[in-house]
Amino acid sequence: MSASAATSDAEFAIPADPAAFHIFLLAGQSNMAGRGEVAPEDTVPIAHVLTLGKDGSWHPAVDPIHWDKPMAGTGLARSFALAYLADHPGETIGFVPAACGGSPIAMWQPGAFFDQTNSHPYDDAIARSRSALEHGTLKGILWHQGEADGHPGLSEVYADALTELIARLRRELGAPDVPFVLGQIGRFDAAPWGAHTARVDAAHRAVAASVPRAAFVSSGGLTSKPDNIHFDSASLREFGRRYYAAFRKLE
Repeated sequence: MSASAATSDAEFAIPADPAAFHIFLLAGQSNMAGRGEVAPEDTVPIAHVLTLGKDGSWHPAVDPIHWDKPMAGTGLARSFALAYLADHPGETIGFVPAACGGSPIAMWQPGAFFDQTNSHPYDDAIARSRSALEHGTLKGILWHQGEADGHPGLSEVYADALTELIARLRRELGAPDVPFVLGQIGRFDAAPWGAHTARVDAAHRAVAASVPRAAFVSSGGLTSKPDNIHFDSASLREFGRRYYAAFRKLE
């Protein structure tokens, strides 16, 4: 559905007032993009929930919202939206999908090219966000990333890189106080963490505690697909609700 088509249906219209169009940037790697199996419920449009498509126009936010890789599937955005709208009746959400499966945090800086997705993760996120902000107001940045950095030489610098990224995103998007919500890496019994993944987890906690208006979301009790890397669909839906609970405390 194009922007003009969306405006023909009140339930999927872009609000005339930018203050009523609440924009959320979805960034990170595959667990933010979503790798859950898409169920029929994931393809039913939710009134007043839109997403910025690959073609640059607004569409009803049905899964898969991302298109970073062919295996993109169910993610956490729609359950976040349902929880958000329950507390914000009458508002409209616009998601900006920008996550890139497999991307280390080094790819989330200006000019970085990530060959797995044939894209510039950071530059593309900024460009899409600025396009979205022509119509709305940035309300939050939802981040899930770090699995790719649980390795020697990467985990040690992760905390500084994430702190710098948050500051850069806020600065470039003109939103110095926008909430930044980051989720915990999945901890699955069949794939125990090594020391470097544990260091990334510690960095997530420390950054969320030290950076103003940032929050950490536990993945405790969530379950994985058989690959022991990606959250399954039910867990992603629950994760979205947890992201909203953390976001709500920052509003």
